[in-house]
Amino acid sequence: MTVTTKRPSYLQALVPLLALIAMLSSSVYLFGEDSSYGPNQIALLIAAAIATVIAFKNGHRWESIEAGITSGISVALGAILIILMVGSLIGTWLLAGIVPTMIYYGLELLSPSWFYAAACVICAIVALSIGSSWTTAATIGVALIGVATGMELSLAITAGAVVSGAYFGDKMSPLSDTTNLAPAVAGTELFGHIRYMSLTAFPALAISIVLFLILGFRATNDANLSSLVAMQEELQGIFNIGLHMLIPLLVLFALAVAKKPALPSILVGALVGGLWALLFQGELVASLAAERPFLLVGALEVVWLALASGVQIQATSAEITSLISGGGMESMINTVWLIITAMTFGAVMETTGALQKLIRGILKLVKSTGSLVTATVFTCFGANVLTADQYMAIVLPGRMFREAYADQGLDPRVLSRTLESSGTITSALIPWNTCGAYMFSVLGVYPLHYAPFAFFLLLVPTLTIAYAFADFKILKLPKTAAQENSTATT
Repeated sequence: MTVTTKRPSYLQALVPLLALIAMLSSSVYLFGEDSSYGPNQIALLIAAAIATVIAFKNGHRWESIEAGITSGISVALGAILIILMVGSLIGTWLLAGIVPTMIYYGLELLSPSWFYAAACVICAIVALSIGSSWTTAATIGVALIGVATGMELSLAITAGAVVSGAYFGDKMSPLSDTTNLAPAVAGTELFGHIRYMSLTAFPALAISIVLFLILGFRATNDANLSSLVAMQEELQGIFNIGLHMLIPLLVLFALAVAKKPALPSILVGALVGGLWALLFQGELVASLAAERPFLLVGALEVVWLALASGVQIQATSAEITSLISGGGMESMINTVWLIITAMTFGAVMETTGALQKLIRGILKLVKSTGSLVTATVFTCFGANVLTADQYMAIVLPGRMFREAYADQGLDPRVLSRTLESSGTITSALIPWNTCGAYMFSVLGVYPLHYAPFAFFLLLVPTLTIAYAFADFKILKLPKTAAQENSTATT
């Protein structure tokens, strides 16, 4: 039997979105930072249920909606596995003293007056080398948050600097998956896309660094430098500190530079961290395994638990205890919960045609190159909000707008740059997006708190829109002979 379905009206497509916005706003108002630990997930599921009820009215069957949800969640499975593996990596790297070693040397080298700017530049270089904003945030970013804690500097500004640098390096790296995805969707080639992206990325990074320098100089008088020495002494008392502790970090970077897949690379990094803990943090591991009857078995159990549940290492202060404890796959379960519920909502919206209806409505407002680029930027941002996934925020708008860019005679690189400047860049600003949730899980700073200081993420889409309206560096397709003759005739 053939089932006839109707396309949703604009009102029907908007109702679930408006309901979600209202519930998420209420969630943040009522629960604050704890809104991501359950309330937001409930809001996403209720919004998905509202969209499903509307879909039933339009003739959709539950079987097709359920298949769409399953397919939608499967899109995020790769990200979910990476998030779980990063939890294990953080657990063993804390136990092995790798993260504390990075914090220790960071405390020696960094000054509060230029700390924020240096954090941005360091993360940019690392992410450019390995092509991953996520790995950069989970390693160097975590260490820089620790250094900022020791200097009593703003964690929100530090997280903004980390995310800004990480996303610049990610976008400029040919090793990045989204940097490869955007030109593929737009119909152009990788290195041409990177060169064109640099026209907005480098000015945005330069302005960001200047702003971080200003914030750093303003914070100098408030920074408590006396706490640095005390923190270093505390770390030395707990861990075996030395440059050899950074070898697992180099191993992970080498795997990334060699273009090895992220998931097995992070697994190798986590396992090497566990080995380093057994080799170089024997006293600490032995103290944690003291209650086990056999020391070797107990030591292996401590490493095993670090991979699964993280570590709890006691220091003299609660602040340092919190800094050197945590990690494990278990610590990422809430993030996975958030991703699954967000992808469920996005999948229902896409399967029932509501998302496509909203995007097509936007195209009717396009009158010029500036308005087309602006529409793309806000559509990608909206897709990040709705689907909670940067890949969908690149692929869906890319498919929808590709023909419109061609109709206006624009080079595909204009579309690919716009997709990256909004679909990828804005994802880390949204708390329930996979990227925003990930950054929160590893940096411990809520996305809405670091968003005002994530200057690069705010400047890139702004410059992209400004360039389009000013017709600055907007590449056009070469006219064919037929087009030239038509123009001459008219």
